[in-house]
Amino acid sequence: MTSKDINLRIVLDWGTTSFRALLVDGAGAIIDRIESEQGIQSVQDGNFIGVLQSAIAPWRQQHGVLPIYAAGMIGSRNGWIEMPYVATPADENTVAAQVRTIRLPDGGTITFIPGLTDRSAYLFADVMRGEETQLVGFGLSRDITAVLPGTHAKWARIENSQITRFQTFVTGEVFGTLSRYSFLAKIAKKPEAPDWTAFLRGVDAVRNDRRAAGLLTHLFAVRTGWLSGNLKPEEMSDYLSGLVVASEFREAKALGWFEIGDTIAVIGDDDLVDVYRRVGESFGLTVILGDPDCAVQGCLAIAKILHHTPGVS
Repeated sequence: MTSKDINLRIVLDWGTTSFRALLVDGAGAIIDRIESEQGIQSVQDGNFIGVLQSAIAPWRQQHGVLPIYAAGMIGSRNGWIEMPYVATPADENTVAAQVRTIRLPDGGTITFIPGLTDRSAYLFADVMRGEETQLVGFGLSRDITAVLPGTHAKWARIENSQITRFQTFVTGEVFGTLSRYSFLAKIAKKPEAPDWTAFLRGVDAVRNDRRAAGLLTHLFAVRTGWLSGNLKPEEMSDYLSGLVVASEFREAKALGWFEIGDTIAVIGDDDLVDVYRRVGESFGLTVILGDPDCAVQGCLAIAKILHHTPGVS
C-alpha cells in the first residue's frame, strides 16, 4: 500500500435487494463505486465473504487491504452477522460504541454498524438498519423530522443532537405488492416515464379527503376509476403510488410527525426522494433534501469516532 492509500477505506451499504460499495478517501470523497443487485436475499448459502471479495477485488489489487465499514441489512438476522439494536435516544457515539469488527481471511477487517430500536413505539418496539447511518451522515445538530423513503419508510425525529424516536411505514411494500400481485396488476400498464399528473391526482384524492379514514376504499377506487373511464390503464400505477405515499403523509400527520408549514428533511439515494418531495410540498411542507451519500458520511463519522477511541482501530 502506498502512502496515498493509507486513509482509503471501503464503505458498504448492503441491503436486502442491493449491494453498494464505495471507495472513499480520508476527506470523505468517493473515489469509485460498485453497485449490483446482489442484496443479502440473493447471496447463496450465506457466502457473503465471497460476494464481497469478488466485488472489491480490483480495489484490493490496486490499493491492498483496506478497512471496511458495513451498514444496512447485512448486519441483520438474515445477513452476515446479527448486530444488536441500540435504543433511542441515540447519537453517533452511542452507535459507535456497539459496532463489531471481525477479521477477514486475507487479514483485513470489516466493521458492522448496529441498527436502532425505538422501544416507545406502539405496539411493539420499532427497528431500523442502515437508516441510522444515513441520519448520522445527514447530521444531528438541527432539530427536525427526517423521512427516509424505502420499502419500509422511516420517519425519525432529531432533537438535542440525538435521534430521539422513529416510526416505520410499510408504504413501499404495500405499493409493490398491490402493483405486482393484486387485481390491479392485471389491468395497469407501467408507463416508460412517471406520469406526475396521474400521481398528483392520487395524492389529491387522499389529501382532500375529509373523512377520518379511507385508504382501503381509495385502493379499490383505482379499479372503479378504470371501470368508469376516469383512469386509463397506463395511469393506474402512478395514481396508486400517489394514493399510498399520500396516505403515509396523512397518517404521519395524524400521529404528530408534522404540522402544515413545518420543514422536514427527505433523505435517500433514489427516485423516491423526488416522489416524497412532491408529496411533502403538496401537504404544505418545506422539504430539504439530504445528500444522496449520507450513508457514506455516516459511516465515516462513526469510523472517525472509532479511530479516536483507545484500543479500537
